[in-house]
Amino acid sequence: MTVAPPASEDATGPAPRAARLTVDGIRAAIAPVLAELSRTARAREGTRDYPVELVRALARTGLILLGISAEDGGAGGTTRDVIDAVIELARADSNVAQALRASFFTASHVASRQDLPHRQETLERLVRGELFASTGNERSGGASGSVTATIRRHGGAYLLNGTKYYSTGGLFADWFSGSAVDEDGQVVRFTVPTSRLGVELLDDFDAVGQRLTASGSTRLTDVRLTEDEIVRQDQGRPLNPWGGSFAQLYLAAIEAGIAAAALDDAIWLAREKARPIKHSTADESVADPYVRRVTGHIAASALAAKSAVLLAAENLDDVRSASDGGARAAGARAAIVIAEAQYVAIESALRSAELIFDVGGGSATNRDYALDRHWRNARTIANHNPREWKLAVAGAYHLTDEEPPTTGLF
Repeated sequence: MTVAPPASEDATGPAPRAARLTVDGIRAAIAPVLAELSRTARAREGTRDYPVELVRALARTGLILLGISAEDGGAGGTTRDVIDAVIELARADSNVAQALRASFFTASHVASRQDLPHRQETLERLVRGELFASTGNERSGGASGSVTATIRRHGGAYLLNGTKYYSTGGLFADWFSGSAVDEDGQVVRFTVPTSRLGVELLDDFDAVGQRLTASGSTRLTDVRLTEDEIVRQDQGRPLNPWGGSFAQLYLAAIEAGIAAAALDDAIWLAREKARPIKHSTADESVADPYVRRVTGHIAASALAAKSAVLLAAENLDDVRSASDGGARAAGARAAIVIAEAQYVAIESALRSAELIFDVGGGSATNRDYALDRHWRNARTIANHNPREWKLAVAGAYHLTDEEPPTTGLF
């Protein structure tokens, strides 16, 4: 299925806000939207109904600007503030949280890098409430990270051709970023409006979970680019080479949100639907000792996930305040803590999603309850990179001070 892009080539969004943003103000503004996302998530799961208007409503609150400084038009929140909000967003609907990952990642770059190429233009887009999608992934069969999309000079401009997969959030986005190979064999980055002629958004994502993340293909056919829409790779060595830490922390936050959502549904199931088994000593499900123990297990798992993820967020904040001389050590430590938190969050989400079914009987498997979505969503997020591999990296760090890889997965 091909999805029509926005009508405007300029991809302009809501007008700039007059009122100053605050963390508390944004949290209050998103609360009713999250409530509606949570209320409708179960039904939308079975109908492939994208909550386009609710996503746009979130963008209008300034949610993506939580971690951007007040001087730049944001709320001035910490990484912990941002990740805490992402957990609650994923608790309401983990699909939407994943769909907004590229937008939050873009905002994180703007917040942490004054030297970011095209920073002012990107900031203005974020302040207008515009959303981003980004991927370098292709189904080319090559090695991980290989790029076959091409960008070639054409007169005074460039032409872009190729197909990108896992374009997370693409169907909601105003802007699409990706990578392509130029005539010299160098990989360059580009950002174009999703409304640009030749940009085709496909609704072809077909995973077992996270089905409504708008993560289909983006087909690029003779897309015209100008020089200022291209960023060539910086050959310098950053003080902190673990630039993927925020993106990995974001995935952990989604898992923590899924664990919390599993708790919400376990409580709903016990209170509203479940009945005690025939040999139970309780007259109602909420009084059954077995159901209480299972629910307590889910609650403890959700708490462990959230606590670990928020602690990891604080470590990432420490990196941003580190001196130049201490940036590498702080970055490595944060990358490891995030990897460990990701493991805890994944395990918690998967286990919690399984235990829901122990709260109820056979009817808990009814499709209209859609309780299986929690496990499917957690499993799909977990497959972004192997958690057992991350444990081995964490172990090496603690045992021999070996730094984590700088592949972008830490």
